Amino acid sequence: MAARGKHRRTRTSPLTRGVIAAGTGTAALALPLLGATTASAAQPTKAPAAAQAASQVKSVTYTTVKGDTLYGIAEKYDTPGGWRQLHKDNRKALGDNPRLIHEGVELKVRTTKAGKTADKASTPTKKSSQSVARVIQASAKTYPNNLDGWIRQAMDIMAQNGIPGSYEGIHRNVMRESSGNPLAVNNWDSNAAAGTPSKGLLQTIDPTFQAYHVAGTAFDPYDPVANIVAACNYAADRYGSIDNVWGAY
Repeated sequence: MAARGKHRRTRTSPLTRGVIAAGTGTAALALPLLGATTASAAQPTKAPAAAQAASQVKSVTYTTVKGDTLYGIAEKYDTPGGWRQLHKDNRKALGDNPRLIHEGVELKVRTTKAGKTADKASTPTKKSSQSVARVIQASAKTYPNNLDGWIRQAMDIMAQNGIPGSYEGIHRNVMRESSGNPLAVNNWDSNAAAGTPSKGLLQTIDPTFQAYHVAGTAFDPYDPVANIVAACNYAADRYGSIDNVWGAY
Protein backbone atom coordinates (compact mmCIF):
# COMPACT_ATOMS: atom_id res chain seq x y z
CA MET A 1 0.00 0.00 0.00
CA ALA A 2 1.29 3.44 -0.81
CA ALA A 3 1.02 6.52 1.38
CA ARG A 4 -1.80 8.98 0.64
CA GLY A 5 -1.35 10.31 -2.85
CA LYS A 6 1.33 7.75 -3.79
CA HIS A 7 0.39 4.76 -5.92
CA ARG A 8 2.36 1.80 -7.16
CA ARG A 9 1.78 -1.75 -8.23
CA THR A 10 3.43 -4.14 -5.84
CA ARG A 11 5.05 -7.45 -6.54
CA THR A 12 5.74 -10.13 -4.02
CA SER A 13 9.35 -10.41 -2.95
CA PRO A 14 11.46 -12.86 -0.97
CA LEU A 15 11.41 -12.49 2.75
CA THR A 16 13.89 -9.96 3.98
CA ARG A 17 13.15 -10.19 7.68
CA GLY A 18 11.32 -12.36 10.18
CA VAL A 19 8.16 -11.43 11.93
CA ILE A 20 8.43 -10.90 15.65
CA ALA A 21 4.96 -12.06 16.56
CA ALA A 22 3.47 -12.04 20.03
CA GLY A 23 1.52 -14.88 21.48
CA THR A 24 -0.93 -14.19 23.51
CA GLY A 25 11.17 2.40 32.35
CA THR A 26 16.41 5.81 35.80
CA ALA A 27 16.41 9.47 35.21
CA ALA A 28 19.78 11.17 34.50
CA LEU A 29 21.13 13.32 37.33
CA ALA A 30 21.67 17.00 36.53
CA LEU A 31 24.89 18.22 38.18
CA PRO A 32 24.94 21.93 39.23
CA LEU A 33 27.61 24.14 37.68
CA LEU A 34 29.94 25.82 40.16
CA GLY A 35 29.93 29.60 39.83
CA ALA A 36 33.26 31.25 38.93
CA THR A 37 34.59 33.56 41.68
CA THR A 38 37.58 34.90 39.80
CA ALA A 39 38.43 35.77 36.22
CA SER A 40 40.75 32.79 36.11
CA ALA A 41 38.12 30.26 37.20
CA ALA A 42 38.01 27.20 34.99
CA GLN A 43 35.24 27.22 32.41
CA PRO A 44 33.00 24.14 32.19
CA THR A 45 33.64 22.00 29.16
CA LYS A 46 30.93 20.57 26.96
CA ALA A 47 30.27 16.89 27.27
CA PRO A 48 31.06 14.84 24.17
CA ALA A 49 28.12 14.34 21.83
CA ALA A 50 28.04 10.61 22.57
CA ALA A 51 27.83 11.25 26.34
CA GLN A 52 25.03 13.78 25.84
CA ALA A 53 23.08 11.32 23.70
CA ALA A 54 23.58 8.55 26.27
CA SER A 55 22.29 10.81 29.06
CA GLN A 56 19.01 11.20 27.15
CA VAL A 57 18.30 7.46 27.14
CA LYS A 58 15.99 6.44 29.98
CA SER A 59 14.77 3.07 31.09
CA VAL A 60 11.14 2.22 31.79
CA THR A 61 9.43 -0.95 32.97
CA TYR A 62 6.83 -2.31 30.58
CA THR A 63 4.49 -5.22 31.27
CA THR A 64 3.54 -7.15 28.16
CA VAL A 65 -0.08 -7.64 27.16
CA LYS A 66 -1.74 -9.95 24.67
CA GLY A 67 -0.92 -8.94 21.11
CA ASP A 68 2.45 -7.34 21.95
CA THR A 69 5.48 -7.74 19.69
CA LEU A 70 9.05 -6.68 20.38
CA TYR A 71 8.92 -4.66 17.15
CA GLY A 72 5.83 -2.78 18.34
CA ILE A 73 7.21 -2.09 21.84
CA ALA A 74 10.53 -0.84 20.43
CA GLU A 75 8.71 1.44 17.98
CA LYS A 76 6.40 2.76 20.71
CA TYR A 77 9.26 3.77 23.01
CA ASP A 78 11.78 4.68 20.27
CA THR A 79 14.18 2.11 21.70
CA PRO A 80 17.81 2.55 20.55
CA GLY A 81 18.82 -0.57 18.67
CA GLY A 82 15.21 -1.54 17.99
CA TRP A 83 13.62 -4.88 18.81
CA ARG A 84 16.91 -6.76 18.60
CA GLN A 85 18.44 -4.67 21.43
CA LEU A 86 15.17 -4.98 23.38
CA HIS A 87 15.37 -8.75 23.11
CA LYS A 88 19.05 -8.73 24.07
CA ASP A 89 18.33 -6.59 27.16
CA ASN A 90 15.51 -8.91 28.25
CA ARG A 91 16.72 -12.31 27.08
CA LYS A 92 16.57 -13.72 30.61
CA ALA A 93 12.86 -12.83 30.91
CA LEU A 94 11.90 -13.62 27.31
CA GLY A 95 14.08 -16.59 26.49
CA ASP A 96 15.90 -17.24 23.24
CA ASN A 97 12.86 -17.03 20.96
CA PRO A 98 11.94 -13.37 20.27
CA ARG A 99 8.70 -14.51 18.64
CA LEU A 100 7.37 -16.00 21.87
CA ILE A 101 6.13 -13.26 24.19
CA HIS A 102 4.00 -14.31 27.15
CA GLU A 103 1.45 -11.96 28.67
CA GLY A 104 2.45 -10.26 31.97
CA VAL A 105 6.25 -10.29 31.46
CA GLU A 106 8.05 -7.22 32.87
CA LEU A 107 10.58 -5.78 30.42
CA LYS A 108 13.24 -3.13 30.90
CA VAL A 109 12.80 -0.85 27.91
CA ARG A 110 15.32 1.78 26.87
CA THR A 111 13.62 4.92 25.56
CA THR A 112 14.71 8.32 24.26
CA LYS A 113 11.26 9.76 24.95
CA ALA A 114 10.64 12.10 27.89
CA GLY A 115 9.13 10.50 30.97
CA LYS A 116 5.72 12.09 30.50
CA THR A 117 5.63 11.01 26.88
CA ALA A 118 6.51 7.43 27.76
CA ASP A 119 3.95 7.36 30.57
CA LYS A 120 1.29 8.81 28.29
CA ALA A 121 2.09 6.24 25.62
CA SER A 122 1.44 3.41 28.05
CA THR A 123 -1.83 4.88 29.36
CA PRO A 124 -4.74 4.09 27.03
CA THR A 125 -7.35 6.77 26.35
CA LYS A 126 -11.04 6.02 26.83
CA LYS A 127 -11.49 5.62 23.08
CA SER A 128 -8.45 3.37 22.86
CA SER A 129 -9.66 1.25 25.80
CA GLN A 130 -13.04 0.73 24.16
CA SER A 131 -11.37 -0.29 20.92
CA VAL A 132 -9.09 -2.74 22.72
CA ALA A 133 -12.09 -4.23 24.51
CA ARG A 134 -13.83 -4.79 21.18
CA VAL A 135 -10.74 -6.42 19.71
CA ILE A 136 -10.40 -8.73 22.71
CA GLN A 137 -14.07 -9.66 22.32
CA ALA A 138 -13.56 -10.47 18.64
CA SER A 139 -10.40 -12.43 19.44
CA ALA A 140 -12.26 -14.65 21.91
CA LYS A 141 -13.24 -16.86 18.98
CA THR A 142 -10.90 -19.46 17.58
CA TYR A 143 -9.58 -18.91 14.06
CA PRO A 144 -7.35 -21.13 11.94
CA ASN A 145 -3.81 -19.84 11.51
CA ASN A 146 -4.08 -19.38 7.76
CA LEU A 147 -5.29 -16.77 5.28
CA ASP A 148 -8.93 -17.73 5.74
CA GLY A 149 -8.65 -17.44 9.53
CA TRP A 150 -6.74 -14.14 9.34
CA ILE A 151 -9.37 -12.58 7.09
CA ARG A 152 -12.27 -13.80 9.22
CA GLN A 153 -10.67 -12.57 12.45
CA ALA A 154 -9.87 -9.22 10.81
CA MET A 155 -13.47 -8.90 9.59
CA ASP A 156 -14.81 -9.47 13.12
CA ILE A 157 -12.50 -6.75 14.45
CA MET A 158 -13.46 -4.45 11.58
CA ALA A 159 -17.16 -4.99 12.31
CA GLN A 160 -16.61 -4.05 15.95
CA ASN A 161 -14.84 -0.85 14.86
CA GLY A 162 -17.14 0.18 12.03
CA ILE A 163 -14.65 -0.54 9.23
CA PRO A 164 -16.31 -1.77 6.01
CA GLY A 165 -15.03 -4.60 3.84
CA SER A 166 -16.06 -7.99 2.54
CA TYR A 167 -14.23 -11.30 2.54
CA GLU A 168 -14.04 -11.25 -1.25
CA GLY A 169 -12.70 -7.69 -1.34
CA ILE A 170 -10.00 -8.44 1.21
CA HIS A 171 -9.02 -11.77 -0.33
CA ARG A 172 -8.84 -10.32 -3.85
CA ASN A 173 -6.53 -7.50 -2.78
CA VAL A 174 -4.39 -9.74 -0.58
CA MET A 175 -3.73 -12.12 -3.45
CA ARG A 176 -2.77 -9.24 -5.75
CA GLU A 177 -0.55 -7.48 -3.22
CA SER A 178 1.26 -10.38 -1.50
CA SER A 179 -0.12 -13.71 -2.78
CA GLY A 180 -1.14 -14.40 0.82
CA ASN A 181 2.40 -14.09 2.27
CA PRO A 182 2.26 -12.08 5.55
CA LEU A 183 6.04 -11.52 5.40
CA ALA A 184 6.11 -10.16 1.85
CA VAL A 185 8.23 -7.00 1.37
CA ASN A 186 8.50 -4.77 -1.69
CA ASN A 187 12.12 -3.61 -2.05
CA TRP A 188 12.01 -2.15 -5.54
CA ASP A 189 9.35 0.60 -5.91
CA SER A 190 9.41 4.34 -5.07
CA ASN A 191 8.33 3.70 -1.48
CA ALA A 192 11.26 1.34 -0.95
CA ALA A 193 13.61 3.90 -2.56
CA ALA A 194 12.31 6.47 -0.05
CA GLY A 195 13.11 4.10 2.83
CA THR A 196 9.55 2.96 3.56
CA PRO A 197 9.04 -0.41 1.83
CA SER A 198 5.56 -1.89 1.66
CA LYS A 199 5.04 -4.84 4.00
CA GLY A 200 2.66 -7.66 4.80
CA LEU A 201 -0.49 -9.12 3.35
CA LEU A 202 -1.90 -5.84 2.03
CA GLN A 203 1.49 -4.16 1.56
CA THR A 204 1.27 -1.17 3.90
CA ILE A 205 4.18 1.20 4.41
CA ASP A 206 5.04 1.97 8.06
CA PRO A 207 3.58 5.54 8.13
CA THR A 208 0.26 4.30 6.76
CA PHE A 209 0.16 1.31 9.11
CA GLN A 210 0.91 3.56 12.10
CA ALA A 211 -1.71 6.14 11.09
CA TYR A 212 -4.49 3.60 10.55
CA HIS A 213 -3.53 0.95 13.13
CA VAL A 214 -6.49 -0.19 15.21
CA ALA A 215 -5.83 -0.29 18.96
CA GLY A 216 -5.78 -3.78 20.38
CA THR A 217 -4.26 -5.40 17.31
CA ALA A 218 -0.53 -6.07 17.19
CA PHE A 219 1.54 -2.96 16.42
CA ASP A 220 3.39 -4.88 13.75
CA PRO A 221 2.80 -4.55 9.99
CA TYR A 222 3.86 -8.18 9.54
CA ASP A 223 1.08 -9.41 11.81
CA PRO A 224 -1.52 -10.64 9.29
CA VAL A 225 -4.64 -9.58 11.20
CA ALA A 226 -3.23 -6.17 12.21
CA ASN A 227 -2.09 -5.57 8.63
CA ILE A 228 -5.50 -6.39 7.14
CA VAL A 229 -7.40 -4.24 9.66
CA ALA A 230 -5.08 -1.22 9.23
CA ALA A 231 -5.13 -1.51 5.45
CA CYS A 232 -8.92 -1.77 5.34
CA ASN A 233 -9.15 1.21 7.72
CA TYR A 234 -6.98 3.19 5.27
CA ALA A 235 -8.97 1.99 2.25
CA ALA A 236 -12.24 2.98 3.95
CA ASP A 237 -10.89 6.49 4.56
CA ARG A 238 -9.51 6.84 1.05
CA TYR A 239 -11.89 4.83 -1.15
CA GLY A 240 -14.92 4.12 1.02
CA SER A 241 -14.07 0.42 1.37
CA ILE A 242 -11.42 -2.14 0.47
CA ASP A 243 -14.13 -3.53 -1.83
CA ASN A 244 -13.63 -0.46 -4.06
CA VAL A 245 -9.93 -1.17 -4.55
CA TRP A 246 -9.11 -2.98 -7.78
CA GLY A 247 -5.46 -2.04 -8.30
CA ALA A 248 -2.49 -0.30 -6.69
CA TYR A 249 -3.79 1.93 -3.91
